[in-house]
This record gives sequence, structure tokens and C-alpha cells, in this order.
Amino acid sequence: MKRFERLEDLKALVGHSLGSSDWITVDQRRIQLFADATGDHQWIHLDAQRAAAGPYKTTIAHGFLTLSLLPQMFESAFEVGDSQMGVNYGLNRVRFPAPVPSGSRLRAHFKLLSYDTIDGGAQLTTEVTIECEGAPKPVCVAESVTRRYV
Repeated sequence: MKRFERLEDLKALVGHSLGSSDWITVDQRRIQLFADATGDHQWIHLDAQRAAAGPYKTTIAHGFLTLSLLPQMFESAFEVGDSQMGVNYGLNRVRFPAPVPSGSRLRAHFKLLSYDTIDGGAQLTTEVTIECEGAPKPVCVAESVTRRYV
């Protein structure tokens, strides 16, 4: 995990990496819990027998499940010493270029795209690229907008 002492230190890092997260395993139990929480019970996520005959040969995670791991990934990638609170402000763009097979391990890489001063802190736009261990292309690419307060 990278540590930055002051939020203001990130200004100089626009265009650079802020760090990478720890690996997170997306197993079938997590997929089932997400399906139950969201009401998205599509067979490709839950029916192992039907999914085995489908395009991915196994169940796959919901794209929004992958996206919902961002807070945990941010937390393990870097910290800002004087930041007292951070909030999700939104997303500018999200794509899911590849599936996440059940049992996969994911991690995110964070690149700071912009730093804008706001009252009490900064608004950060970060390019997030989520990789699946052993896969040739990312499973999610997003622009995450967060606000951090000191």
C-alpha cells in the first residue's frame, strides 16, 4: 500500500499511478450474495450446470459486483494521511471488456487523471483498471470520481 501524507501531495501526481490493490477472490458465494442483494438472478451468474454449457463454461460475476469492489480496492491500494473522509461522487465511464469467472482473483490499478480543489478537500478523478489474474485483458475499466476531505 502506498501512503501519501497530505491530500495536497496528490496534485503533483496527475497522470501517474497511485498504487494497486490487494487481490480479491470472487467466489460463487460472493456472486450469490450479490445476486440476492440486487435481485439479479440471471442464470449465467447462478446456475452452474447451465453456465457450463454457456459461452464462458462457468458462472460469471455480475459486472456491477466487480464495480462494487472499488471501495475495498481503493482502501488497500493507497491512503492519504490527512484525509478524514472520502465519498464516492460518481463515475464518468465504466466498461466491462471481459467476464469474471467464478473463483477468479481481481485487483485494481489506480491512475490519477485529475485533482480539483473543493471546499474542505479535493475531487479526484481516477482511472481504475481491474485485472483478472491470468486474463489477457481487463475485466473493468472505469473513471471513478471521489471527494476527499481533510
